[in-house]
Parts: sequence; structure tokens; C-alpha cells
Amino acid sequence: MSISLTTAAGSSSSGITTAAPPGTGTSLDAADIAVVVVYFVFVMVVGIWSSARANRSTVRGYFLAGRSMTWWPIGASLMSSNVGSGLFIGLAGTGAAGGIAVGGFEWNAAWVLVALGWIFIPVYISAGVVTMPEYLAKRFGGQRIRIYMSVLSLILYVFTKISTDIFSGAMFIQMSLGWDLYLSTGVLLLVTAAYTVAGGLTAVIYTDAFQTLIMVGGAFALMFIAFSKVGWYEGLVESYMSAAPSMTVANTTCHLPRRDAFHLFRDPVSGDLPWPGLVFGLTVLATWVWCADQVIVQRSLSAKSLSHAKGGSVLGGYLKLLPMFFVVMPGMISRSLFPDEVACVDPAVCQIVCGASVGCSNIAYPKLVVELMPVGLRGLMLAVMLAALMSSLTSIFNSSSTLFTLDLYHKARPTASERELMVVGRVFILVLVCVSLLWIPVIQTANSGQLFDYIQSVTSFLAPPITAVFLMAVFWPRANEQGAFWGLMVGLVVGLSRMVLEFSYETPSCGQPDGRPAVLADVHYLYFALILLVLTFLIIAAVSWATSPIPKEHLYRLTWWSRHSREPRIDLTQHPKTSVPASLLPQPGSCWRRGVLRLCGLTGDISASGPLDVEHSELNSLQEEPLWRRVCDVNALLLLAVNVFLWGYFA
Repeated sequence: MSISLTTAAGSSSSGITTAAPPGTGTSLDAADIAVVVVYFVFVMVVGIWSSARANRSTVRGYFLAGRSMTWWPIGASLMSSNVGSGLFIGLAGTGAAGGIAVGGFEWNAAWVLVALGWIFIPVYISAGVVTMPEYLAKRFGGQRIRIYMSVLSLILYVFTKISTDIFSGAMFIQMSLGWDLYLSTGVLLLVTAAYTVAGGLTAVIYTDAFQTLIMVGGAFALMFIAFSKVGWYEGLVESYMSAAPSMTVANTTCHLPRRDAFHLFRDPVSGDLPWPGLVFGLTVLATWVWCADQVIVQRSLSAKSLSHAKGGSVLGGYLKLLPMFFVVMPGMISRSLFPDEVACVDPAVCQIVCGASVGCSNIAYPKLVVELMPVGLRGLMLAVMLAALMSSLTSIFNSSSTLFTLDLYHKARPTASERELMVVGRVFILVLVCVSLLWIPVIQTANSGQLFDYIQSVTSFLAPPITAVFLMAVFWPRANEQGAFWGLMVGLVVGLSRMVLEFSYETPSCGQPDGRPAVLADVHYLYFALILLVLTFLIIAAVSWATSPIPKEHLYRLTWWSRHSREPRIDLTQHPKTSVPASLLPQPGSCWRRGVLRLCGLTGDISASGPLDVEHSELNSLQEEPLWRRVCDVNALLLLAVNVFLWGYFA
């Protein structure tokens, strides 16, 4: 999986400036430019087509695509929403530095994607929710958990996901083309915002499906070219294990490839990715990313039926098997072909190569593109990186807009009309675009590359308590609001404490002594995730047992055990209904105003009623046709069997 942690696993980041590093820029041929232009034309055509066919005038139409999506665009969107440009840069760089173990991040996703489709989505659908904080509010009552989760999610999106993708995409564009950073990023953000604002989730999912085709096709093209240069897999094993830079640090071995580079399972104590952490600790973080994060879950909630949601999860799981082969291994090939640049360890040399003294493994993928791809295909790979960047950003924009509009703005203004909520959702996307542009100089100041690594660790310190709360909410009816809230708070304090220590002590470079305290040097962050999960479980259980339980009439269709219940549920948080008469809604006046409303799909009859009234559809929402239920079950078992085989083969 890519959970914005790929870089934290061991690669080092490079700083970027608005000017391309010396010697790295290259000019595009006419064929390359033509490929990029055709790509942009196709993206806009798909965006306009999907925007035109979308129901954009209602909350469920705009934020959940009218719950009309089929399995294949959902599966493709799950892949591309998760695979941003940060994955191509960070995952390939980590592979170049440490071998194939980081590919376990991707293969781990298959298990939690199956859990999403078979365990979590049935509960979310039966609960009739649109956002994850809304589910917690229905499950536990009160507003403090909902507000905390909404604000925390928005902060994580802006300061981890958006910054990671812009950093990586800008690095690739600069290194391969030498384009101006602000201009190229600004154009990308405007194009992505255009169809995200206009078409909502429908446009985002269909363009994601198109971008997935571009990403997989282009990445496979580079993979075959790269493998042919080193003599395929056997040649990679031989050349990688001898890929060391000519300039080394005296009396150290950090310039040599790891002896366990081609093993997924590594020593539980001394390994850079210890196998218990990779199997269990990573699952803690992956459960939040795939089963409780708005960006991912929103795609599955847009399915027209539970079977389509399951089918999307299975397709997403198959697609997540691929990055090991078209991202991680090409990163290792890049080290084999260009060891002096990609594998540099001398701080002075690394500063010259990529502008970062801590190492240059993050240039592995761009270096491969610049050096190996012929005319025309170089343009295709630029399109691949643009697709990765744009699909990830649009997903974040749409989901952030959903959280802000429905969990924060609608709570503050419960009498808001549906048209008002639609306008607010679209304006918030434009605000995020501005924040993204303003965030670029902040990323640039991290010229040592350290900020980029630290940003990745933020997720691993804040996700375990969220995972614990969602697991307890779904599986343990006795868990109550007090237990969940104090579990989140204690988990937040402990996680932030570890994060402050991470900021206070720098990771030692090659040949330097490690002066960090034992809790940092000896407790791997994947082990820390497990410890924090167990601690949060204990806090939730203790506080819940010490306080009164939630009566069962408030829990029908909100837990795994009651998802099929037909009893009427009394919601702990009743949503105030909007009472604005349709006749009092502002009517379109001038031509430019009518044009803007038409662009946003807000013309015609707009309901004045508030959103989220889905109780009437809950009782039948989990019904599946027996044939398609069996097809989904068989494919899920086949996916897991393939996954187990790959783990075993490379373990």
C-alpha cells in the first residue's frame, strides 16, 4: 500500500528549487509534446463527459456520485487515489536503497481491501452515512469525536498527502524537463480543480479510471525496457548486489546493498523493515488508510450495490499487486545502472547530485525515465507522472470538500439549503488549490530533505488510535462515546510525543554515531504502531466499562452484528432538517451567474431539504444477487491465494 509512508521506510528525500538541478533537465521532442497534449485532451474530454452525465445538483449526487458507480471504475479509482506521484518517487527510492521489502506495503493492501468490501462497507451502507466522522457521530453520539476526526483528516490531507504529491510531481517535472515549478504545478492544479469542481465524485472516479490505464501502461513500458537493460530478474539480482558507488565513506558498509535486499521478511530486531512490523504493524496503518479514511471509503460508498463495492475492492487488490514490479524493481534497476548517483553516500557528492546531503535514492525513478526512455515514450512517462499526481490530488480535493461541507459547515449551519452546500463544497476545493500553491515554498525550505521524511511519519503516529476506534465501533457494541473519545485523546498525546522526539533528533548519516534515545533508535515505527493500537484498545475498554453503555435501540445497523437488523433505530444525533422554502432560495440573475451555476450543475429544480436523509433506503441496501455474491467471494479468495503465493515466493 502507499500510505504516504513509502519514503519513511528508508529512502532519503531531496530538496527542490524552482530551477532544475544542473545537468538533469532535458528538452522534449515534438513527439513527446504531442503525447502530453493528447493526454491532456483525453483527460479533459473524460472530465467533461463525466461531469455532463453526473447528477451534480444534490449532496448525494455530487459527493457520492448518486450511488450509481459500477465495480470497474471504483477499483481503478481505489488504485489511482492511493498511487500518487509520491509513490513513484518514494517507493522506487526506497527500493533502490533497501530492496524489495517495501513492496510489502503494496501487497498488504489486498487483505485490508477485502476487509473493506466484506466487513466495513456493509456496516457503513447499513448505517446510511456519507462520511467517516458522520459514522462515528451516529455510532457514539455527541459532536466532539466528529469534529476532531474531520479537522484531523483535513490537516493530514493538506500537510501530508497534498504536500507529498506536489513535492514528488514537481521533482519529476524539474528533473526530466527543467520546467518552472510554480507554472507547471499551477497549471496542473487548475486542470484538476476544473473537473473536480464541476463534476464532483462522478468526474473524479471516471478520470481516475482513465488515469489508471495511463499509469499502468506507461509504468509497464518502462519496466520492460529497464529489465531488458540488466538481463531480466536474474541479471537484476546479480547487478543490484554489486551496485555500490565509487565514492564511499571510510570504514563503513552503508554504501553496500543489504544482504537481505531480495527478501520480504527481515530480521525482527535488526531489520530495516522487521517482518512482524511488516505483517502486523503495517496492517494497523493500512486499516485506517483503506477502511476508515474518507478518500478511499468514499469511492466504495458510491457503488450502486454491495456486490459492486466488493468487486471494486477485489480489482483494487489485484492492481495493488503490480507496483512491486513496475515501481520497486525499476528503482532497484536504477541503482544497478547508475550507482554513483542513486546510491551515493558521501554527503558532498550527494549534495552535488541532487541537492541533499542525506542521500539521492529518490531520484531513482526520474533518472530511469530520463536515461532510458526513447522519444515519444518519455512523453508517455511524463503523462504517467501527471496522471498519478492529478488522480491523487482530485481524490483528496473531493474528499476534503465532502468532510468540510457535511461534517463542519453543515453542523455550523444546519439550515443551509442544498444549493448552498453545493456552492460551499466547490468553493472549498478552490481554497485547497490556493493552499496547495502556497505550500510549495514551505516544501522548498526543506532542502535537507528531512521535512519530507518527517511528514511521512506523522501518519504512523496518528493513525493507530483511529484504527482502534473504528474496530471497536464496528465489532464491540459496549464501546461508548467516553471510551472512544479518551482513547483518541490518549493515543494523540502518545503519538505526538513520539513525533516531537522524531523532530528533535536527526537520523544519523552514513558513518555517524546514533545518539537518539532508545525509544527512537530501537523501537521501529511499525512496532510503535502496534503498541499504540493496544494502548488505545485498553483505554477504550477501560473507560467504556467504567461508564454507562449505549442502549441497543441506538445501535441497530451501526455494528457488524446488527447490520441486517430491521428494528427502527433512534439516532443519538438527530440532524436538524432544513426549513428554507424553495421560493426564498436566491434565483439566478445575470448571464454570468447563470453560466457559473450551469457549469456547476446547479440549474433546474434544487431541493431545499437538507442532505443525508437515507434511512428509507437502509433496509434493502445490503441485498445481493446470489450469483454475483458468489462471483465476488470466489474472486476475493483467488486474490488472497495469489497474494499469499507472492509473499511466500519472495519471503
